[in-house]
Amino acid sequence: MNKKEKIEHFKTVLFEMFPDAETELNYDNEFQLLIAILMSAQTTDKQVNKVNRNFFMHLKEPQDWIDMWEEEIRDFIDSISFYNNKAANIYKTCILLKDNYNNKIPHDLKELQTLPWVWVKTAKVFLSVIDNAPFLWVDTHVHRVLNRVWFVNTKNPLQTDKVSEKVFDPQDMAMIHNTLIFFGRYQCIARKPKCESCRLQNICKYYKWQTLA
Repeated sequence: MNKKEKIEHFKTVLFEMFPDAETELNYDNEFQLLIAILMSAQTTDKQVNKVNRNFFMHLKEPQDWIDMWEEEIRDFIDSISFYNNKAANIYKTCILLKDNYNNKIPHDLKELQTLPWVWVKTAKVFLSVIDNAPFLWVDTHVHRVLNRVWFVNTKNPLQTDKVSEKVFDPQDMAMIHNTLIFFGRYQCIARKPKCESCRLQNICKYYKWQTLA
C-alpha cells in the first residue's frame, strides 16, 4: 500500500471498531463540558466523571461556580491532579464568561484560548464535540498511535498536533478524533498493546518491529 491507501485503511478499521465513539466525559450543557475538559488535564475521564457526578447536579452555569468561590471549588475537586491550579483557573474562567460573554462559551478556536487554563488542545476537543469542528485533539494516546503506525515521527503531542493536520483530510478530523482516542485507550495501549488481535498489523511498523525482535 502507498501512504494514501494506508491512511484510508487506517480510517476504515478505526471507524468499524468504534462506530459510535464520542467523548466519555459526562455533561449536560456546553459550560459543563468545558469545565470537565479543564478538569481532565492529567486526569482520567473516569475520575472527572466521578467528581462531577453530584457536582454538576448543582452547577449549571458560571454564576453557580462564582457563588461557591475558589476555595469551595478546590475542596470539591481535590481528588484530581493539579486541583489548586484548576480551581483557581475555573473560577477565573467563570468570571470572564459572566462578565465578557454573557455566560456563553465562545466558539472560536483562538478566542477560546484566551480563557484561563484553556490551551489549544482544550479548545479543539470542545469545538470537535460541540460543533463537529475539523480538529484532532492530540493527547498521549493519539500521539502514541500515530507514531507507532508511523504516520508521524514526532517527540511530543504538540509536534504531532501540527503534523497530523497534513496527514488527514479536514472532513475526517472530527470523526477520527474520538476513534483514535478509543483505539489508544483500549487497543493500542501504552504497555503491552494488543497487537495480536489488531486489524492494523499489515500497516503498523511497531508490530513489525515487535515480531522481528
